[in-house]
Amino acid sequence: MLRKQNVSQAPLGRTFSNKDLLRILLPLLAEQFLTVLVGMADTAMVSGVGESAVAAVSLVNVLNLFLVQMFSAMSAGGAIVASQYLGSGDHENASASGHQLFLFVSMMSLSLGAVIMLFHRPIIGLMDSGSDPVLFEQACIYLLITAASYPFLGMYNAGISLQRAMGNTKTSMQVSLIINIINICGNYIFINLCKIGVAGAALATLIARMVAALVITRMMFEKHLPIHYIPLREKGFFHLNPPMIKRIFRLGVPNGVENSLFQLGRLMVTGLVATFSTPLRAAHGVCNSVTPFAFLPNTAISLATPAIIGRLIGAGKKEEAWYYGKKLLRWLYISLFPTNLCLVLFAEPLAGMFNLSAEAIPVAAGILRMFGALSIIMYGPAFGLANVLRAAGDVRITMVFAIISMVVMRLGASYLLVYAFDLSLWGVWIAMHLDWLLRAVFFLSRFLSKKWLHKKAI
Repeated sequence: MLRKQNVSQAPLGRTFSNKDLLRILLPLLAEQFLTVLVGMADTAMVSGVGESAVAAVSLVNVLNLFLVQMFSAMSAGGAIVASQYLGSGDHENASASGHQLFLFVSMMSLSLGAVIMLFHRPIIGLMDSGSDPVLFEQACIYLLITAASYPFLGMYNAGISLQRAMGNTKTSMQVSLIINIINICGNYIFINLCKIGVAGAALATLIARMVAALVITRMMFEKHLPIHYIPLREKGFFHLNPPMIKRIFRLGVPNGVENSLFQLGRLMVTGLVATFSTPLRAAHGVCNSVTPFAFLPNTAISLATPAIIGRLIGAGKKEEAWYYGKKLLRWLYISLFPTNLCLVLFAEPLAGMFNLSAEAIPVAAGILRMFGALSIIMYGPAFGLANVLRAAGDVRITMVFAIISMVVMRLGASYLLVYAFDLSLWGVWIAMHLDWLLRAVFFLSRFLSKKWLHKKAI
């Protein structure tokens, strides 16, 4: 007589049970939910200062994302290399790759922060038309202070990516909780009590990132971890290992180029949005703040892929990588439905939370409804599958097609729809969904071809 399979056990011949997958995914989902919730709370607090403050923070955050993506991508590349070493049972090289990631990302983020702090005013001048002097000054203040947090963010990203690669997503969630509590309390103190506006929001971000970097870096020196840093007192602490960095580069650079050019495209679109009225710019900022809630499941699954797909590829378990890739996509579709349905049903109340003008609220609500409806259909294959491919090491063709889609659809179509069809802010968001459609078709085709199963990072 056959026994019923225990759901806490992996299916016969499989590495991960549903319980194992949930143990990795649920803390990441909770972490991302907290992050987005705090982001919305930040925007709501800043909105009390005025629409120009919301628009200023939105303007700078696009630039911040562009720059941060460069070392975030390197962290992701290092995590994939480390996870594949773990999968192959080589803990020594897993730790070596993790330490090299820490050194390189720390140096890169420190350099970026210094450059941005020195040239923050001309940078904002390139991004903004200067039609609103109050907005310009607020954006300069916000960029100057947040740029000081880049080195800490780089250290945090390196450590947290490696924790996730080890499957320690509960640790990631706990550190994120600390960050978010500090951030939201800091915002309340600096914005509501000290009354220093966008400078207060930036200071709260700086303090939260400093604490997070110190906490996660301290954890990464614990020698019992499968991946850990070399102790500071040892001679090899500052030693760079070119072959190991080259492996990280092989994955991190394509990811970095893709993400940076993607954010550059967003920056160019932001320049287009900067020509709109302040209410429309504020509506755009609110939509950028609210919409991450809709794809929380995708973000969680994307962060988990090195710990799942990367390990399986490193262990040479190609058939299992295919099995779990399909399973993650199914879970993604199931989980995207409720979050996006909420966005569709509650678009107007959500838009109304941010102290927008009567002109901005209906535009923001309409865009949120469109986003929610289309995200259910396209977001999974457009972005979830792309991260499965990257976790396997299939990064070059992923980078090339993502850049083509961004240039043709997100950027080219934005200008066409705004200027040729006079669709204003709607044109920008419609173009974004056309970008999703093209990505979804390609990445689904690539996934089904199984060519990505023959890639490897080590």
